[in-house]
Amino acid sequence: MNRNMAIYGAGAVLLGVIGLTVQDFALQWQPVPDSLPLYTLFANLSALILLGGGALLFTKWWRQGTLALGLLYALWALALHGPRVIQHPLDVGIWLGLAEIGGLATAGLLAWASFERSGTDRLRRVGHVLFAACLLVYGTSHFVYADFSATMIPGWLPMPLFWVYLTGSGHIAAGLSLIAGIAVRLSTTLLVFMIGCFVVLLHAPRVIAAPTSRIEWTMLGVSLSLLGAAWIIRSSAMLAPLPTRSAPAGSAVTGATP
Repeated sequence: MNRNMAIYGAGAVLLGVIGLTVQDFALQWQPVPDSLPLYTLFANLSALILLGGGALLFTKWWRQGTLALGLLYALWALALHGPRVIQHPLDVGIWLGLAEIGGLATAGLLAWASFERSGTDRLRRVGHVLFAACLLVYGTSHFVYADFSATMIPGWLPMPLFWVYLTGSGHIAAGLSLIAGIAVRLSTTLLVFMIGCFVVLLHAPRVIAAPTSRIEWTMLGVSLSLLGAAWIIRSSAMLAPLPTRSAPAGSAVTGATP
């Protein structure tokens, strides 16, 4: 197992355990209609893939684990969130759901395809741009839903709106860096640090304060997975230099990405 995969795998394991415990899908991150035939069976199957795929990341079969998780998250994004975006194309909150799961899918598939230098720079470039697009949605949601996001800032931090705008700007800056191919190593390192702060300072304390809350545990699992995804993108950026440019080419409603 490559140590860079540990957090990504741990997040999936946590989501899988939650799913098996409650015999259900992952709330708004996995918006499966109640009318689905064999609902509980498919919920358990999804949870088992999360648990098994995440566990494989701690073994010599870690590449198979990233493939399983990447494909599962891609299915969530395309089958569950895609139609909602088509129906409500101007709703940033719905785009956020697609972007969060899309970011997890992108990181998993990129890790499987090219983490050991077996992929081409073009493949890695596509993965970086797709992940960057997700980051731009994360950042935009901070500004569109600033008041809501401010309610999630820990009470001991002053000026909650400042932190909402700062972290939103951080997501956007990291996304633009990946798209432009400028200072990618620095931006992805800062991105990992920022999402790590979300996990440690925001979501973990909320779980401790409400240890029986399903939504808090699920938000922790998603945030941990997003931290792992950002780490994968950072590791990909550290493998070998990608083509850089002197200028850009063209020039948390859910709570997991506050």
